[in-house]
Amino acid sequence: MDKLPTPPGLPPDKDVSFRALRVFSETMRTGSATAAGKQLSMSQPAVSRLIAQLETSVGFDLFYRDRGKLVPTADGIKLIQEVELTLSSLDRFNSLVRDIAGYSAGTIRIVAPPSFAEGILPDIVSRFRERFPGVEFSIDSRSVETARTMIAMRYVDCGFLKLPTDESDLAVERIVSSGSVCVMREDHPLASLDTITPPDIGQHPLILLGAGRHWRTQVDTSFAAFGLRPVVAVETHTHGSACALAAHGNGMAILNALLVKPYLHNPLVTRAFAPPILHEYAFAVSNVSRPSRLTLEFKNEVLRYFGM
Repeated sequence: MDKLPTPPGLPPDKDVSFRALRVFSETMRTGSATAAGKQLSMSQPAVSRLIAQLETSVGFDLFYRDRGKLVPTADGIKLIQEVELTLSSLDRFNSLVRDIAGYSAGTIRIVAPPSFAEGILPDIVSRFRERFPGVEFSIDSRSVETARTMIAMRYVDCGFLKLPTDESDLAVERIVSSGSVCVMREDHPLASLDTITPPDIGQHPLILLGAGRHWRTQVDTSFAAFGLRPVVAVETHTHGSACALAAHGNGMAILNALLVKPYLHNPLVTRAFAPPILHEYAFAVSNVSRPSRLTLEFKNEVLRYFGM
């Protein structure tokens, strides 16, 4: 766009072009139409013509001619500061457009369940920022219900949800599924088993994620199938805290195999839990409007990370 908005009182056919303002600015800086033309790769007559057109548009002289030289008028001196600010703003705008188009600027707002945000998301974000270091991230950790509302209402650009969830106002793409494992100290009595079942666990104390979650219901159901109830020593809310509690000998934790990986350090070991309890996660955006180019590029990074 080459036209400035029409100032109050200026006829529509007297709009000022940014090219004329650049010529004016360069002429003020160099003191001559010839020097300005060299800087702008224009001929001296073309510079003089644009200056004359600009003076006609604004309705007053910007220069007076003194023995072949262009001398700024008082009005021209008053105008130049505003012109420089306008051109500087345009330059910043053009620079920002180039940055956004090249993914070297912008912000991606993400929401995810706490354990996913702590255990998996840092890897994905780090890989993305290796390619686009100028991109900023805002990461929020919320429950599945709150996260889906934030995505649907576009309070965030995208998010990660544990399935199943209401997909009526979301565009959802499944990205990964994983099983469940028992996490315990290597000296735990059941560490010698390759696969651990509810009857194996029996009365051994457990560390489980908080009651009321779909995942917790699945654990309780798996025990109930054998006529058992889990003996809960500690309830917590993140995989990181559950693993830390297990490492200190507070019991065995039954957790998502995918999300425990960042926390598996000595003296912890994992064993498969049966019957299998699967965890599915999806990448979600609002279906109200098309995601930004930056969000779509981040989605591609997510799919690459999970080998999709």
